Amino acid sequence: MNSRSRIVVVGDVITDVVAVLSGPLATGSDTAAEIRFSGGGQAANTAAWIAAQGAAVTLVGAVGDDEAGRDRVAELTRVGVDCVVERHEGYPTGTVIVLAGDGERTMVSQRGANLRLSAAHVDRALAGAPDAGHLHLSAYTLLDAPSRGAGLRALAAARERGLTTSVDAASAAPLRRVGAAAFLTWVRDVDLLLVNTDEATVLAGGLDPAAQARALSAAARRVVVKQGAAGAVWVDRNATVGVAPARRVAVVDVTGAGDAFAAGLLTAWLAGADPRAALARAADLGATAVATVGARPTP
Repeated sequence: MNSRSRIVVVGDVITDVVAVLSGPLATGSDTAAEIRFSGGGQAANTAAWIAAQGAAVTLVGAVGDDEAGRDRVAELTRVGVDCVVERHEGYPTGTVIVLAGDGERTMVSQRGANLRLSAAHVDRALAGAPDAGHLHLSAYTLLDAPSRGAGLRALAAARERGLTTSVDAASAAPLRRVGAAAFLTWVRDVDLLLVNTDEATVLAGGLDPAAQARALSAAARRVVVKQGAAGAVWVDRNATVGVAPARRVAVVDVTGAGDAFAAGLLTAWLAGADPRAALARAADLGATAVATVGARPTP
């Protein structure tokens, strides 16, 4: 990486309450589970995985002026993330209840102080990171109407400063609510768009992954479609196609796997790796993530 090698990650900081279910959820009754409280949030998780790769990373976000917010910032700082995180009195730090089992997870979310992220805070954070070379945005910031201005400003300010940009599409249900046309307008001409197969279907229809990526490359310069155990595909406007199989591992908890994948992809690609090598590194980190409980790298 060059002298402007810092990655700035903009988006959500969350407390995860992860319940790894012992079997199918018994609606209206009890289901045994392994339950764990930990740091979460797509942006915060990605920043933690980037720091674990030895790259300089800044997280820009918002938490409540509460114990949970202080704990989330402290744990990220301990693992090497430079936190430029505002505290908002009267708003709780975001919390997500994650029900994990059978290779899937379902999330129940309270966005909390994440909705207070502002364009002015993003501008100040970027001004304080002159060594930044890339900005990565969690699309939750765009999908939540109160923080949308901050997300749009992050992408615009990055372009003004000559940074490359990437967006992780975040989640299929909120994408469906805002609509594909609006979202693709917001992310037009980003350097890299990451989507999973559900998100790709919302944005590009029920095509095969390579065709979905080609369709989405009309909006983004490069598109990666993540297919879980089936691997991932990369397509760009130069008709470059890269494919990487997933590593076969015992799946314990898929929470944060996409965030680990994004961190591996970004650190490899920004260091000069070609698409196949970047996808392979991403797959390695994703496999590491699903083999343990929780969304962050283990110390």
